[in-house]
Amino acid sequence: MKFIYPAVFRKTPEGNYTGFFPDLESCQVTGDTLDEAMDNANDAAYNWISVELEEEDCELPTVSDETDLDLEEGDIVRNILVNIRFMEGWDE
Repeated sequence: MKFIYPAVFRKTPEGNYTGFFPDLESCQVTGDTLDEAMDNANDAAYNWISVELEEEDCELPTVSDETDLDLEEGDIVRNILVNIRFMEGWDE
């Protein structure tokens, strides 16, 4: 199953990047480069969504539109694709 959520990345004064998902509560990342922060964002979103899917009352948040995000000057928005495979009942 594929999930796509927007992530917002900001360059810090030190030159590295921080990122967060406006729709995934407390899902934040860092990276030395934008590419590294985006890779870390993919891992973080995967983990966040996987944990939520294991909950009995799973409620994944709706996806925000970029135009609805409260952005600061210089923010970089990227849609992060997470692909989760459900293995239950799958025979090799």
